Amino acid sequence: MQDRISQHESVIRMYERLKKDGMNTIWDRYEAQGLGGPDKRCPFCQGGVRCDLCSNGPCRSDAAKNKKGVCGITADGMAMRMMLLRNVMGASTYHYHTEQTLKTLRATARGQTPFRIAEPDKLSTFARRLGIDTSGADRDVALRLCDFAEADFNRKADEPSLIVGALAPGERQETWRKLDIFPGGFHGEVMRCTSSCLTNVDGYYVSLALKAMRLGVAMAYQSQIVNEYCQDVLFGIPRPHQMRVDLGVLAPDFVNVLPNGHEPFLGFAMVQLARQPEWQQKAKGVGAKGLRVIANIETGQEMIQRWQMDDAFYGFTGNWIMQEAVLASGCVDLFACDMNCSMPVDPLYAQKYKFKLIPVSDLVAFEGITNRIDYEPAKAEAQAAQLLQMAIDNFQERRAAIEPVTQLPMTEAVVGFSTESILAALGGSLDPLLAAIKGGTLRGVAGLVSCTTLRDHGQDVHTVRVAKELIKRDVLVLAMGCGNGAMQVAGLCSPEAREFAGAGLRGLCQQLGVPPVLSYGTCTDTGRLADLLAAVSGALGGVPVPDLPVVAAAPEYMEQKATIDAVFAMALGLYTYVNPVPTVTGAPNLVKLLTQDCAQLTGGLLNVETDAVKAVDSMLGHIEAKRKKLGI
Repeated sequence: MQDRISQHESVIRMYERLKKDGMNTIWDRYEAQGLGGPDKRCPFCQGGVRCDLCSNGPCRSDAAKNKKGVCGITADGMAMRMMLLRNVMGASTYHYHTEQTLKTLRATARGQTPFRIAEPDKLSTFARRLGIDTSGADRDVALRLCDFAEADFNRKADEPSLIVGALAPGERQETWRKLDIFPGGFHGEVMRCTSSCLTNVDGYYVSLALKAMRLGVAMAYQSQIVNEYCQDVLFGIPRPHQMRVDLGVLAPDFVNVLPNGHEPFLGFAMVQLARQPEWQQKAKGVGAKGLRVIANIETGQEMIQRWQMDDAFYGFTGNWIMQEAVLASGCVDLFACDMNCSMPVDPLYAQKYKFKLIPVSDLVAFEGITNRIDYEPAKAEAQAAQLLQMAIDNFQERRAAIEPVTQLPMTEAVVGFSTESILAALGGSLDPLLAAIKGGTLRGVAGLVSCTTLRDHGQDVHTVRVAKELIKRDVLVLAMGCGNGAMQVAGLCSPEAREFAGAGLRGLCQQLGVPPVLSYGTCTDTGRLADLLAAVSGALGGVPVPDLPVVAAAPEYMEQKATIDAVFAMALGLYTYVNPVPTVTGAPNLVKLLTQDCAQLTGGLLNVETDAVKAVDSMLGHIEAKRKKLGI
């Protein structure tokens, strides 16, 4: 059963409780869609060759029969157009987060939030890289940075982005200009892509694919890097530390408040209050042992990478498929849902398990839920206090009505690796890492940027298999996204996990005191990874990114943000492994473009494989070919 439910013992146990309680679960809903094998679903939809964008549809294309849509679009054009629309959705959601971060940084610089500029040196360094004047007080530099970034976002599509020009490797910029995929402002690129997908505008799969890559470049540098580096400025650069993980962090006798989603702002504000004695006393006043903030999903990753655990900021549960297991634990008092990854089914769980379900982003809405607190930076402290009080007021009803599940597993992971902290672990220079790669101690590096999905396996089963296979073969793994939660809960982000590593990687881990899988952050850290690869490229004397012994891996990608990450990785020039099989298989020319021809354009390509060992065989084949090309 574990292979179809979850990698994690805690979720298996909670699944049994969910079945006993008669709850409709994500596993039930997946099976109802035609589980018996994904090929039992509509073959046109699964092949990406179904379109209902206009009133002549739904249309179905068949490349083998030269069957086109009513408008005449081919199977390849249809599949790539739908992929581009998914890319637009994913990129837009990333950028929404970025604009909220800038709004928070601007308000903080003006003294309007409970936050502060935690990393003034990072602020100055980043501003200098962008060519921004760094004179004056930190608040002035922060405001100039916000103005600069927002102006760049709003450039027209034909006005080259200054952010990309300042941050991307010169060799990549040259390639992108030749292909006409060097982007303008983010908003202009989104409008261009969306407009291209209208019926009878752009039906050519190659053109649509290049537009997707151009959007991906804009997203990675303007959205992801700006977002993460500004969050570093506000909340701290990630640095390695221990963190409790898995469902055992939930204890029924405490008031438990769970910020959930992708934006950490109210989560951090609640932690700051929960660490104050008066708030702990309020919780004890209703009979609880205390008040805890428990991190979840990507909001949780943003928080745990930066802040140390203590009695108030207690730990991290896991990634998004664990959500119903978390909510059914009988330990939750308030679930605060910011942008992304809160499930439409959550109101049924709130009713059953007696917790408050509160949207805290204007993007998020639930059927039947009218109480909401939309995040505003200048009101962050008051909003956090309101949420904590709701949770405290809920405690007695929840504790009296719901039998909790106790003694669930809990372990500790080492989290908080960033470019800066990796450099610190290496003594301030990339030289030890490069020497390990050149000498063969390490064969290469894999950036594991993954979601989690039920498509072919249970939650995280395939991700863990791929990661174990990579480290066994002396490939260092940098983990991001929900896949990072998989690594943490599965124990691969602990020093003891080096027993799964090959001799070379194991020795390096012992020497540096690090795990074989480095917890590198969230899905928004894809841009941070690109910046690290640029530094590696520079340290090697300008080796082009496509020639580095590096791969990107998404063993269980799921949603629209993952699709734009993959497209960007290909534009960056990376070998990009994805699973499950994307919905483009009905488009043979598009498949050839993605899996073969792209290598001649950007140096990147897409690889698809459902078997973990075979997938890693192919990744290692690529790494060894790059080592040979570099003469190492």
